[in-house]
Amino acid sequence: MFSTRYEPVQHVRSKSFSKGHRSGKSTSSFSKEAGISKRRSESQSGRRRAGTVSNVNGSQANFDNSPISAIVTLVVGQEQRIFAAHEHVLSTSPFFLNILQNQMFDSQTKKISLPDEEPEIFSSVLEYLYKGDYFPRLVHNKKRNSWEMEQLTEEARHDATIYHHTVDGELLKDTVIYCAAEKYGLDELKRVSLRKQGLQSGIQASIILSSARYAYAHTPDTDSKLRAHYLALIIRCRSTFKKSGTMQLEMLNGGTQLFFDLFVAMCNHVDDLSSAASTPRTPRSGGRF
Repeated sequence: MFSTRYEPVQHVRSKSFSKGHRSGKSTSSFSKEAGISKRRSESQSGRRRAGTVSNVNGSQANFDNSPISAIVTLVVGQEQRIFAAHEHVLSTSPFFLNILQNQMFDSQTKKISLPDEEPEIFSSVLEYLYKGDYFPRLVHNKKRNSWEMEQLTEEARHDATIYHHTVDGELLKDTVIYCAAEKYGLDELKRVSLRKQGLQSGIQASIILSSARYAYAHTPDTDSKLRAHYLALIIRCRSTFKKSGTMQLEMLNGGTQLFFDLFVAMCNHVDDLSSAASTPRTPRSGGRF
């Protein structure tokens, strides 16, 4: 294993490139009364109150004065886990708004089926819809002017990866949440999960590559932010990845745009280094460099 701790990518030239099994059991559940269970909310003191939520434009929407809306039941994953949420909360997602407005569900039971979603991922999405973030939340370190994960007790520690049935293996949880946010039309959730991408450590190279492949498969060519994030990570950790048997196997298997984009990004990286080396240095005052 190696550390993947790095700052989120601030700038990658987006025009430079083209477009073990765990049960996956969620650590929280949602009740019809409050949307989020008491156990989860107690472990995350200092969060926003449940009546405040970021909408798709990233602005604050307060539900405290909203009329009480109907409860919608959601059946999630192959395990058919049951979740419940208020209709007006779900409607902040264009995906669910379309389903609710066009009655693309069982209108009598108000039940929506999401068989391809992982319950743990949907739990985080629903938590975000109610609270504007998901566990563990981001906190801003004013002294360092950087984003960090909230400090957790030993009991509240979480796994950075989840088992995903579509790949039959482990993926980085924040990557899967980003892709879910893309599906549900939650741009602010994409920004939150992207910030969290680089705040994990000790992740195996094979999981990084599987997550990168998943990111490419579940984001459109017009959205290069998560893809650029993985390209930058692989380039920064190239000394590890070039020794990785998984990397070699992934490249031989192909079937993804990832490796061509990686080739172009590395060419640009080399060009930048060459350009910097050939640029004459400007002497300081007094003729000294």
